[in-house]
Amino acid sequence: MVSQSGSHQKWRHENGRQVIVAMHGNKTIPIGTLKSIIEGSGLDVEAFR
Repeated sequence: MVSQSGSHQKWRHENGRQVIVAMHGNKTIPIGTLKSIIEGSGLDVEAFR
């Protein structure tokens, strides 16, 4: 984690990829937000199944 603004954390990999993750406690993450996090991570969707 490289920074945080309110409930949003910015994570950066050593190769330069970064992703913003909204931290809202125990609330369910909307599917569109989850897809955005997965795409931003650069990982394969299958890694999350």
